[in-house]
Amino acid sequence: METLKHECGVAMIRLLQPLEYYHRKYGTWMYALNKLYLLMEKQHNRGQDGAGFACVKLSATPGEEYMFRERAAGTGAITEIFETVYSQYRDIAPERLADPAHAAASLPFAGELYMGHLRYSTTGRSGLAYIHPFLRRSNWRACNLALCGNFNLTNTDDIFAEIRTSGQHPRKYADTYFILEQVGHLLDTEADRLRRQFEVDEGRTGLEVTREVERHIDLSRIVQPAARTWDGGFVICGATGSGESFTIRDPWGIRTAFYYADDEIVVIASERPVIQTVMNVQAADVRELGRGEALFIRRDGTWRTEQLLEPRALSACSFERIYFSRGSDRDIYRERKQLGENLVAPILRKVDGDLEHTVFSFIPNTAEMAYFGMLEGLQKHLDRRMEQQLAEPAVLSDPEAVRRILAQRVRSEKVVLKDIKLRTFIAEGNTRNDLAAHVYDITYGSIEPYKDNLVVIDDSIVRGTTLRRSIISILDRLHPRRIIVVSSSPQIRYPDYYGIDMSSLGEFIAFRTAIDLLKTRGMAHVITDAYDRARRQQGTPDELRVNCVKAIYAPFTDEDISDHMARMLTGSDIHAEIGIVFQPLEGLHRACPHHPGDWYFSGDYPTPGGTRLVNRAFIQYMEQTYRHRS
Repeated sequence: METLKHECGVAMIRLLQPLEYYHRKYGTWMYALNKLYLLMEKQHNRGQDGAGFACVKLSATPGEEYMFRERAAGTGAITEIFETVYSQYRDIAPERLADPAHAAASLPFAGELYMGHLRYSTTGRSGLAYIHPFLRRSNWRACNLALCGNFNLTNTDDIFAEIRTSGQHPRKYADTYFILEQVGHLLDTEADRLRRQFEVDEGRTGLEVTREVERHIDLSRIVQPAARTWDGGFVICGATGSGESFTIRDPWGIRTAFYYADDEIVVIASERPVIQTVMNVQAADVRELGRGEALFIRRDGTWRTEQLLEPRALSACSFERIYFSRGSDRDIYRERKQLGENLVAPILRKVDGDLEHTVFSFIPNTAEMAYFGMLEGLQKHLDRRMEQQLAEPAVLSDPEAVRRILAQRVRSEKVVLKDIKLRTFIAEGNTRNDLAAHVYDITYGSIEPYKDNLVVIDDSIVRGTTLRRSIISILDRLHPRRIIVVSSSPQIRYPDYYGIDMSSLGEFIAFRTAIDLLKTRGMAHVITDAYDRARRQQGTPDELRVNCVKAIYAPFTDEDISDHMARMLTGSDIHAEIGIVFQPLEGLHRACPHHPGDWYFSGDYPTPGGTRLVNRAFIQYMEQTYRHRS
């Protein structure tokens, strides 16, 4: 499939014991630093544009740094940032480096609180300035703030206006900067309130006031009013210079967060199996942060979860289960296999039930688990068919017939191979396309030419570009009778606005197919009517808007779109008959019952901002693309 740049990854560690404890038990005071590296590396799939982490040292004395940060851009960023940190220890005498007391007093990044982030840009912005964690500095420890997150907000303009109204002057127009300034302003306000309370009401002075502020500051009073204004999918993590920290999940449960805690450590990450592997614990030991729930860790190491925002209708992202999250998760593994098994019936219809002359394979690599499920489902079907055949009295008296029946099998082969990433550095279109066509390779001799059908399963079909330019064309070299491309996800019809960098609306192959079908069938008025409705909704309150793009798909069945898509993707040089099978929406819900967020497929956005943005995208498509092509 086409690579989707998707949501980021977060990792947070809070040590609950002194560094000396970990030196005695695990042989190094770098226990948390090493664990953070593993947490981030195990989530490398979630961010390859850059990485960064921050560290808070609780025991620093005035005049010494207590908040450290390291960031880097590029696919090798995780290795780079940790090499940079470890390189600062190379010239230290081994006995001094091994001393936890010396580390706590003198060494950078020798702290108790760590917060890491893996970045995938969903906005097109790049460079070190956009890599988390972001820092907001102050001479008051309690007012220093480090922030990172896995999120996209749909109401950035509203938050910007709120910040401007408070008198601030943001230096960048970016949602993470806005959240940093919004939360930072509330942090300053709360610290000032406490400072006045202890100075005026209780008559305290100087350092005593500072200590009382750090002891009494409550991040829930700061995070809650800010988070109530956020529309979108988010997991936001923050830490103050005085050692307070928080993680909050959006009230729709769109983005994911998991945590583990014992008497030594609290660990937070975007994915459950990452914590299981790094901490060597069972799935039952790792808890999921609930919708609108926040986890707060105090400076003294006490922690709690709190229902900070009222939970909304569950809209946990189904694409996490299909593609983004690591397949090593116990539940995701089962769900992806079920997605594959769901497709057995429509596949059999496409090949006329002819298993004898059909070879099954998959597009590397994330579709492999759905492939296993598909094979299991096919084997169940074949077993039932063999039972029926063997139940015939005439068959049992014919040993040769019994032998032929028992010899039946589901034919599976490693037909498709993915080569190393080819760099398409030549700009000319035809040559560039030829290079792109060789990203995949095939196993020659894996099917019988001109007789066998070839069924390949992928996790999704987004733009159709890779399918048309690379997969179908190279599979056709094997000369199958039919090529059936199977998607374990439903048709991707709508963009995401909650942290996944999908295509623009006009690039989706499902959308382009529906538009072409409307034109072909003389129904172009449906397109202009939807455009007029979208324009009339501009200025309407978000909660009253409806998704006008649904009208584009309404006249057609899923099969109508799949069949027409197959024709659109069949080039003039393709000899095989092409068919496409998609996961039905109800099949997705059966496989992933606890993750009903399906707006990519259904257009049912969980937040009002999502509906506003999809209508805006449709208006832009009509005004910038459709009219020029019509």
